[in-house]
Amino acid sequence: MSYRKLGTRTSEQRRIILANLVRQLIQHEKIETTEARAKEARKIMDKVITYGKIGTVEARRDALALLMNDKEAVKKVFNDLVKRYEKRSGGYTRILKLKERRGDDALMVILELV
Repeated sequence: MSYRKLGTRTSEQRRIILANLVRQLIQHEKIETTEARAKEARKIMDKVITYGKIGTVEARRDALALLMNDKEAVKKVFNDLVKRYEKRSGGYTRILKLKERRGDDALMVILELV
């Protein structure tokens, strides 16, 4: 599986950043971040919601592992978000492009749940 390096980060740092982005997306249902981070976080978010739709204990444990043991976020996915997406087979997030960030010209986007 290919992935973006997100700067000069180790794989552990990258995993933590993406897990935090997904946790914030679950909590607030809309976040503002860079395009590269949003595209990577979208992949993880789709996996977590798919685990929620499976609904087994094993799927809950896999979701907990992806979200760094955030039980509140997993509870929201398995109880609330799954009901919203039960008839949808994918594409749970939307990326809306904004302006470039001052300083490094990184393209900023809004990542939100559909």
